[in-house]
Amino acid sequence: MKNKTLILGASDNPARYSYLALQRLRGKGHAVVAVGRKAVVVDGVSISATPVATADIDTVTLYLNADHQKDYYDYILSLKPRRIIFNPGTENEELEELAAINGIQAIEACTLVMLSTGQY
Repeated sequence: MKNKTLILGASDNPARYSYLALQRLRGKGHAVVAVGRKAVVVDGVSISATPVATADIDTVTLYLNADHQKDYYDYILSLKPRRIIFNPGTENEELEELAAINGIQAIEACTLVMLSTGQY
């Protein structure tokens, strides 16, 4: 398996970008941990409705707007990921600054584009 990714804002709705990201990450061989609004299973991945204690998270990819991210700041930072991807609509200067202070790379990009262009 490639690097482990946490999808924060995961959904079981096929029309959502977080749903597509989950499928494409798995298709590229990445381990996925998912946290969303409700506990469901998508493509063999359990989406938890609460933060999941996990180790070795390389990347956190965000699908929550800045207001909804606030409740997860401590959780995200405690995972000590290498990077946080702020997908379109999730940009958050406050969390980007916290990431920098904690030695975490903050990237404003699209996970789906990164995967399709080999930049992931």
